[in-house]
Amino acid sequence: MDYIVTGVEFFQKGGAVMYVLLLCSMFVVAIGIERALHFNRMDSGRDFARVFYEQVTAGQYGEAAALLQNAPGVLAKIIIAAVQKENREQAAHYMELQSGIALSRMRQRLYYLSVIVTMAPLLGLLGTISGMISSFSVFNVASGQATAITGGVGEALIATAMGLCVAIAALTVHAYFSQRLESIITDMEQCFSLVEEHLVRLHEGAEHAAAGQLVMEGGTL
Repeated sequence: MDYIVTGVEFFQKGGAVMYVLLLCSMFVVAIGIERALHFNRMDSGRDFARVFYEQVTAGQYGEAAALLQNAPGVLAKIIIAAVQKENREQAAHYMELQSGIALSRMRQRLYYLSVIVTMAPLLGLLGTISGMISSFSVFNVASGQATAITGGVGEALIATAMGLCVAIAALTVHAYFSQRLESIITDMEQCFSLVEEHLVRLHEGAEHAAAGQLVMEGGTL
């Protein structure tokens, strides 16, 4: 309980800028949670890309088609639709268009994190300068209150510390999702090149897998 009271006291000593920094920190947390949920829905996973590559290169087109049907994420969905195209040109155009849309949606709101990374330290510095100006006021100097001056400077530095903490948190979240996005792009490029090379066989494998699924459903019924 004492830690909470002390934290509130420090927060209030930082000045009005602390409320803006608090809002920024809440914004970072909200973006991090929202992007994590979105990436989990959209990402097919590194294991999917690895297994798909191994199956296609080994000529296991039926297994690869079954993997596409059962895998989650946008990459699997794009490939499923692409293998239904009539030729490589149509498949390549479709994969390029749909992957661009998917990546654009994944990049949403990451720009705000980069803005907070730059803005938070500046806000902290602004709060510190404002506090130092108040500490070195004519009233304090004329009264000879050296303790009040040094204490005011120490309090003013709280805003800088808060700004740096918010910037570090935003940078960490931004770096994580940027790296994850790069991994998704790499998986897409690898899988798309493989689909273009083995389009006909994958199309046949998808048809066989669909026919087998219908037979199983018919037998179940």
